[in-house]
Amino acid sequence: MIQRGENPYFVRELETGYVVIGDHQHFKGYTLFLCKEHVTELHHLDRETKVRFLEEMSQVAESVQRAFGAEKMNCELLGNGEAHVHWHIFPRRAGDIGDCGNNGKGPVWWYPMEKMYDDAKRPSVDELEHMRSRLAAALDETVHS
Repeated sequence: MIQRGENPYFVRELETGYVVIGDHQHFKGYTLFLCKEHVTELHHLDRETKVRFLEEMSQVAESVQRAFGAEKMNCELLGNGEAHVHWHIFPRRAGDIGDCGNNGKGPVWWYPMEKMYDDAKRPSVDELEHMRSRLAAALDETVHS
């Protein structure tokens, strides 16, 4: 979809991957960084590509924090649902998982999936455009600094 220009969540192409706003936004600014090369494990990338991919993921995380004002960033490389190397980048804020235990502190996965992926958490067309614009501007600052 990205290559055909049909992904409304696409923000930017980097050297090793694609920056995409998440389609559900309980964690405001949730972003994915998808590896261009199709591998199922990080260690399957050659060393040069892996190091560059990790550097770019760090730049994306920094950009997300700048764009959406997170207090803490969570970056996760899972791949259990989609066997392709990609990062989930979650901007975190105090109490963002509510009463899910430990005074609202803990991993995003403590938040109920049915609430996290509820259709009400999808950004509107205008919200999505605003988010894409903010993240693109932050990427410009981060990647070129």
